Amino acid sequence: MIGKEFTQIDWDDLRHFLALAQAGTFLGAARQIGVEHATISRRVSALEKGLGRKLVDRRGRRIILTADGEQIARHATLVAQQMAAIEQLGRASATETRGHVRISAPPALSSVLLAKPVAAIRREHPGVEITLVGEKRLASLNRREADIAVRMSRPEDGDYAITKLGEMAFHLYASKAYLETVPEAQWTFIGYDEGMNASPQQLRLFELAAGRPIAIRSSVLEFQAAAARLGGGVVLLPDFAVSGITGLERIEDENPLRREIWLVVHNEIRDIPSVRVVMEALKTVAW
Repeated sequence: MIGKEFTQIDWDDLRHFLALAQAGTFLGAARQIGVEHATISRRVSALEKGLGRKLVDRRGRRIILTADGEQIARHATLVAQQMAAIEQLGRASATETRGHVRISAPPALSSVLLAKPVAAIRREHPGVEITLVGEKRLASLNRREADIAVRMSRPEDGDYAITKLGEMAFHLYASKAYLETVPEAQWTFIGYDEGMNASPQQLRLFELAAGRPIAIRSSVLEFQAAAARLGGGVVLLPDFAVSGITGLERIEDENPLRREIWLVVHNEIRDIPSVRVVMEALKTVAW
């Protein structure tokens, strides 16, 4: 028991607290939920008052959970999972293929590979509505940020149904004119911004650059490809992103970087008809 006297908990207070516990800052939690940071503070204070316990130590911009806060956060995570399942059941028919499904996927995959299966779903199942969110961060299925996630890393834990969709290879590309006029020792490179420095593809680019400068950086894959086409340098791209694009030549690599593609859905909603048809459609993509 958290306390001898019990005040009925407002789920919204608990939801705001959970976002704070996961984000670690009031600003991060506010961005996650889409409210002002003052709302997070007010909701958490209300939860603390209702429970009669201090849940958060405020230390500058970041927060630290108290022992009670950690316990409440664990329970709140379980509640959020159940709420996600209930809400999905509420907006989807148990017997008909209709309802709204939210997909989270990396931007490059979203723009190049997912338009075709999503359009096919709409033709074959007009009762299914789809929201596709292209984002680099890993949307939380437990926090109802997405129903289905396409990820480039396999989740290590969680009550998920996980399917390997395939693999994608990365090669260096550059314009023909660049390769003909710039000696290899003088190549400069095009890569992601510093926020992606820990990603496998950026680490491989550092390895291949071998000390030569990464002179152009962008978080937008399409910009990287366009810059390389215009002679801006050598870029490391997934092969699918170059399909149908003229003006780039692949630099062969005996051991190209390969990344696995995973389809992830919470087990509690995997058998809902609308979710199931979206999952099956994504499995048909030629990764």
